[in-house]
Amino acid sequence: MKTAKLTATAMALISALALSNCTTSAEPPVVAAPAPQPAQPQLGLRVKQAITVDGLQFRDADGDGKLAVYEDWRRTPLERATDLAARMTQAEKVGALMHSTLPGRDGLLGRAETYDFDALGTLVNDKYVTSFITRLTLTPADLAEQSNAAQEVAAAGRLGIPLTVSTDPRNHFSYVLGAGDAGNGTTQWPELLGFAALRDPAYVHEFGEIARREYRALGIHMALSPQLDLLTEPRWPRGSGTFGSQAALTSVLGGAYVEAFQGGADGLQSDGVMTVVKHWVGYGAQPEGFDGHNYYGRFADPGQYMDQHIAAFEGALKAQAAGVMPAYPIMRDTQVNGEDLELVSPGFNAQLLEGLLRRDLGYRGIILSDWAITRDCNAVCMNPSEAQPQDPPNIATPWGVEDLTVRQRYVKGLKAGIDQFGGTDDVGPLMEAIAAGEVEMARVDQSVIRVMVPKFELGLFENPYVDPAAATAAIGRPDDIAKADRLQREAQVLLRNEGHALPFAAGTKVWLQGMAPEAAQAAGLQVVDDLAEADFAIVRADTASEMLHPHHFFGSRQKEGRLNFQPGDAAYDALAAAKAAKVPTMLAIFLDRPAVLTEVLPFTDVILANFGASDAAVLDVALGKATARGRMPFELPRSMEAVLAQNPAAPDDSVDPLYLFGAGL
Repeated sequence: MKTAKLTATAMALISALALSNCTTSAEPPVVAAPAPQPAQPQLGLRVKQAITVDGLQFRDADGDGKLAVYEDWRRTPLERATDLAARMTQAEKVGALMHSTLPGRDGLLGRAETYDFDALGTLVNDKYVTSFITRLTLTPADLAEQSNAAQEVAAAGRLGIPLTVSTDPRNHFSYVLGAGDAGNGTTQWPELLGFAALRDPAYVHEFGEIARREYRALGIHMALSPQLDLLTEPRWPRGSGTFGSQAALTSVLGGAYVEAFQGGADGLQSDGVMTVVKHWVGYGAQPEGFDGHNYYGRFADPGQYMDQHIAAFEGALKAQAAGVMPAYPIMRDTQVNGEDLELVSPGFNAQLLEGLLRRDLGYRGIILSDWAITRDCNAVCMNPSEAQPQDPPNIATPWGVEDLTVRQRYVKGLKAGIDQFGGTDDVGPLMEAIAAGEVEMARVDQSVIRVMVPKFELGLFENPYVDPAAATAAIGRPDDIAKADRLQREAQVLLRNEGHALPFAAGTKVWLQGMAPEAAQAAGLQVVDDLAEADFAIVRADTASEMLHPHHFFGSRQKEGRLNFQPGDAAYDALAAAKAAKVPTMLAIFLDRPAVLTEVLPFTDVILANFGASDAAVLDVALGKATARGRMPFELPRSMEAVLAQNPAAPDDSVDPLYLFGAGL
């Protein structure tokens, strides 16, 4: 067994947290100055009225005409949350521990043109759920209207508890239903790998501040991001959402992300967006790159490198991330603090949650499980077929606790440290467990208070509504788009430029593969269909992949398998044809996974890597209108044999890589 020890940075963080809770009897007491009277906040009063006390107005959330502590915005969020929890019934408390999906009318997993407000009313009024992920991608004004209508449903409830609305990332290029979302009108930035290529936390701040404003204008309060897993297994399909392979860089950029989204370095601010950093911890170390959403990807092997995977979270934890999401896979052959880890996924692992995260690192925020960990993984979940492929009702991820009942999984998750269960509104089993004395109400209250505190910090109890007209004005501003477009260009990495082939000449003839002709024409180029007529060629492609699990819901949507190009691949054949025609050729490759480029290297004069860039952004670099300033955020292996031989948990450890971490011209 290998032991993961806390890094020096983590130990320093623990010491700082410990000192912050200590007092010295020799020092005289410090008398704080009276706090200034808070300013009257704007109240959202669409459903219930205001109460006037001492010349100030307060939202009468419970409709009883009296000012309760939780309705009093002069009180601290903790005081208000504690008072609210004391007023809640057992059923209301259990509902607060669920993080469900805002139901879409006639949509898949919440994807639709409108919310199903009848279904939402059942969830809010019968199951008392007040935390939801949204998967609508409407225009800003339309989504703002939908957010307001959803909040009106919640405001009519007994205690008027507002909804917390979360989202998967929606400002980037990758989209996988259930793992990443697609925005509509929001600015479009490189994947987090692009920020890692630029190495500058100021760029992360710039992005985060704009995205924060866009989220809040839409009525979104929680970002299920950033992804702080290390991209140590190059075949892993979720690498594009990370900051790359190195823990130190991930820690710095992760801290900047949390600060920018939450509104400051001191935790969540009233105009901020909660960040849920993920996935705690070791997720990237998945053998063969098979992802933990799938039964066949339910294991990870961080081994002796566990300390590096932990260290990647240090910056975000120091910035007081409001939420942490545990990983899916079971961590094998791994120790933490000298103890073998229980062979259950981190959402059920008390050593990783109550032990390492809360006790050792002093974390005090919400621990939100990843989706569907309490559900049963049936035969279709484990072994789907062409005749019966896995569909959303058969998605489940109870890795390591498959033999437990749903009720037992809730109990084990709570005892391990979970505060909210993601992707479910199945309140019955937890109600039964509480009735049977399997869970103490004091433990439930603890999580309820943690869930409610951010609602108060964000001002949702005063006004959960947004202005649709302001949403249109706040999202997709020209100067914001210009900043995102600049980053798309600068975050690219020039890996090869034989004979100074770049920049290509404007106004000349180009042959294209994988790029829209309209984009080239807009850049002033003449697009030709015959390679013999071309002055140069551009081939756009993603990293090579295979479809290894076509019947699994996520396996059919994720990149898996080989990373090298072969004859028969569209990109390989196009590059070979351009080489045969003796046309100077650029490979513009989206490195959603670390590609093996050895086989196509001889066919190229230029290799321009990107981590999310439009055709226009690629063309601007190709024509010398913009400069690629990025450096590789991970290495590119030389061969698939080297990939197979490397350790999935170790950063950049393949033999004789073709391009090193940090490469770039």
